[in-house]
Amino acid sequence: MIETVSVKQKTIASEISMTGVGLHTGKNVTLTFKPAPENNGFTFVRKDLEGCPVIEADAIYVNNTQRGTNLEKLGVRIQTSEHILAALVGMDVDNAIIELDASEPPIMDGSSKFFVEAIEKVGVISQNACREEYVVTDVISFTDEDTGSEIIVMPADEYQITTMVDFGTKVLGTQNATLKHLRDFKEEISSARTFSFLHELEMLLDNGLIKGGDLNNAIIYVDKPLSKDILNKLKGVFKKDNLAIKPNGILDNLTLHYPNEAARHKLLDVMGDLALIGMRIRGKIIANKPGHHVNTQFAKKLSKMIKNEKRNYIPKFDLNQPPLMDINQIMKILPHRPPFLLVDRIIEMSDKHVVGMKNVTMNESYFIGHFPDAPVMPGVLQIEAMAQSGGILVLSTVPDPENYLTLFMKMDNVKFKHPVLPGDTLIFNLSLISPIRRGICHMQGYAYANGKLTCEAELMAQIVKKTKQLS
Repeated sequence: MIETVSVKQKTIASEISMTGVGLHTGKNVTLTFKPAPENNGFTFVRKDLEGCPVIEADAIYVNNTQRGTNLEKLGVRIQTSEHILAALVGMDVDNAIIELDASEPPIMDGSSKFFVEAIEKVGVISQNACREEYVVTDVISFTDEDTGSEIIVMPADEYQITTMVDFGTKVLGTQNATLKHLRDFKEEISSARTFSFLHELEMLLDNGLIKGGDLNNAIIYVDKPLSKDILNKLKGVFKKDNLAIKPNGILDNLTLHYPNEAARHKLLDVMGDLALIGMRIRGKIIANKPGHHVNTQFAKKLSKMIKNEKRNYIPKFDLNQPPLMDINQIMKILPHRPPFLLVDRIIEMSDKHVVGMKNVTMNESYFIGHFPDAPVMPGVLQIEAMAQSGGILVLSTVPDPENYLTLFMKMDNVKFKHPVLPGDTLIFNLSLISPIRRGICHMQGYAYANGKLTCEAELMAQIVKKTKQLS
């Protein structure tokens, strides 16, 4: 269940940048962590692309899990997101903007260590809004039948993770790792580096991947005989005159930070991948043979459960408090007039959301002809009233709203749940899906009456000057 806790949301105190090379692309990249507003969550911004498109750290955008968790939204990609997200969660951050000038973040040393150090350097600050947590009350599981990988979450007093790995090789064997307290992430998990087996390394090189890899950002476990041809090929790739296999089975002279560093890195990956559910977990994760595919499938399952619960959640608003806008103030912004002005009050408004209200009376003009013997508010008018509430938000972004009209562009996923009758009080709660740009507003809206969800819709509209020719 979703619970609002007394802990305040947190973001980083100021922006900080770092540069490096992408593991698979081999491209130089600059990453900048920036503070983000409350309820923003984690968002990636591609500064190298026109319009600086935004990709939210959301499980629905996972499009590929080959050698990392890769996100894609409207053709815009972010590769290997997991190490950054793990660092943000591990440092107890709720809201952050991650700007990149390439598709892939810098690999650094293959861990989250340098991201953690950057966040620690600028510091973390509290915000005004309280944090929401997903409190696990029952065991939830997901199994990948093809690989035998399994992840479960069970009730616990705080967020905990245990990973168990078994790669069936003598060089690595079976390993376990556990994080009992989030505060221990920096010291116990953040410096655990990514790893690969020699047979995987050959395949990756043959397929043009890990162009940015070297022996300083990935542990290479030698799980097969190292022939002279392979050795010479690796010398050229890593620009080394000499390569050797150490007694612990690791290529070259890299020293492990922990005997179970592989299991610790898998734990780091689990934390980063599960950040994609968009909410803190209060429960214990147990992951057997985790990988990015099973991790993100589990994240999608939890995310869907959370979104369903949010959809069925009925927010409470104090209707006895003075409104933010009354009907007279609304008419100064909206061009609508009775009988087609369908919003009576604005209760709340921020730069990302708006809450409107309408008292449905028997005197409404549409009741004359719409089921007069059993009056029901037409569903399309509920959507129109919802849109008018959203229109107030977008019109509030211009200095002269009286000179603009708000025009529908599209409606998606419209659903009607319960009838609205005379005497009901309708509450419209709308939140931005993406930032308002060029006067275009994309919102998710919900309408409630009598403690029930009456309808929902995804709306897109644009404001245009009244003097502009409409076609």
